[in-house]
Order: sequence, then structure tokens, then C-alpha cells
Amino acid sequence: MPTKKFGTINEYIEVFPENVRTILEKLRATVRRAAPEAVESISYDMPTFKLDGKRLVYFSAWKDHIGFYSIPEGSEAFRKQLSPFARPKGSLRFPLEKPIPYDLVDKIVTLRLKEIQKEKK
Repeated sequence: MPTKKFGTINEYIEVFPENVRTILEKLRATVRRAAPEAVESISYDMPTFKLDGKRLVYFSAWKDHIGFYSIPEGSEAFRKQLSPFARPKGSLRFPLEKPIPYDLVDKIVTLRLKEIQKEKK
């Protein structure tokens, strides 16, 4: 992961090789489609999406994987889908040598939206 400080998600994505940039852009687009009202920012030097001031999801690129964070609880079936990627502290690792499960990312964002909306009530 780069040690540079970033001001925008574009700046973050620019420093990676093309194959990683493509993945990061597609992740970004997947989150934007699922949560068009989310605000983009950089938090903890990572691309972050916030909703109502709360962190919706965030991600980072590493040497061999993409880290994806802020994972909702969800159902048992959902947890089984996450299990190949699950890491401690509610994070996921998507290996760069395997296809990124964008459909799963969409589900994660959708469930996080529901969690945040439920907290508002």
C-alpha cells in the first residue's frame, strides 16, 4: 500500500498499476450504484464512502489483495458467502489473482445502507 497521503479517491487510485486501478474503479462504481447518495472521502488513507456522516464502506489495495471494510452482520447465508474472504475485525480480503465478487460488494453496501438507516430511527 502506498505511504503517500491522499486528498481524493482519484489520487488514491492513480498510484496503482493499471490492473489494480481497474478493480478499484469498478469497486467504486459498484458502491456508487448501490448507494448514489453516499459521499466519497479519504479516511485512514483509504477510499471511504459515508452516509449521514457514518462510514458506509471503505477499501484499500495491497500487494496481493483488496481489503474491504465495514461489513454488516447479515443472515447466515450471507455470512457463508463472505467466509472465503473473511478476516478479523469485520474485514474482507479479495485476492487479486481471483475474480472480485462485485455482486457480493453490492449486497454488502445494500445491507450497510439498511443498518445506517435503521440506526437513524
